[in-house]
Amino acid sequence: MSSRAKPYFPIFVDLSDKKIVVAGAGTIAKRRIRVLADFTDHLVVIAPEVNPELKELEAAGRITVLRKTCGAGDLDGAALVIAAASDNHVNQEIYLECRRRGIPVNVCSDREKCDFYFPVIASGGGVVAGISASGRMHGKSRETADRIQEILEEMGQDRVR
Repeated sequence: MSSRAKPYFPIFVDLSDKKIVVAGAGTIAKRRIRVLADFTDHLVVIAPEVNPELKELEAAGRITVLRKTCGAGDLDGAALVIAAASDNHVNQEIYLECRRRGIPVNVCSDREKCDFYFPVIASGGGVVAGISASGRMHGKSRETADRIQEILEEMGQDRVR
């Protein structure tokens, strides 16, 4: 069995004081940013342009936005990186730099360049459940998280992200 055929190990990590970098501000990046903003006070978004929703998060002090293309120096001190730029060359450079530095990276456009997969999250009342199908079957992950969320709601909890 190859390492890619094995499921990924679920792990919960305290990101509250860790610098997390998200390169990009498109649809996928925005979904990741919305979730990560609840888990860290040091979320840095690097993109030439951001949409109004991200501007609101920036104004509220929940994210820091660097309006430029991500470069190697932007990864200094990062504990985790999401490469979701619309330019695959930029994502490749981020991936290579993260590999050099030993920073876990998720390249949204290339499953083979992911040290971790971003789960669908159901949470509430101190309970956090992360669901992943190892980068495949996103619909099945979402359906499973929705069912878990129903259970949390029955228990008086909140939402799926």
